[in-house]
Amino acid sequence: MITTLEPADIHPPFAPYSHGVVVPAGQRLVFCSGQLGIGADGHVPPDCAGQARICFDNIAAILREAGLGLEHIVRINAYVSGREHLPAYMGVRNALFAAPFPASTLMIVSGFARPEFTVEIEAIAAGPA
Repeated sequence: MITTLEPADIHPPFAPYSHGVVVPAGQRLVFCSGQLGIGADGHVPPDCAGQARICFDNIAAILREAGLGLEHIVRINAYVSGREHLPAYMGVRNALFAAPFPASTLMIVSGFARPEFTVEIEAIAAGPA
């Protein structure tokens, strides 16, 4: 069972995420490269929420290959290309995860490989060996 770390002597998380996550011994780790909001057909939705859904769908497909699912994610690193995209990304992320929440970082960056991309998400999952 994943254990979260929420020290009482630091400010609580700003959103549904954990300050720290302990992965139990014997679990295997799967590292997912950053995923962009581009579908298998090459379609890129014009909005951040649509792109974030595709990012998480892609991560789910990668994890499925390893016999895991989104519920096994222990760490998320997400990048958006503007402050205006924060609510859309967080809405998608928050709808997909329940306690115990993964550790998470969200950063604003100047852009991605193509100008139409608004979000990139990478993840680490831990599950049965």
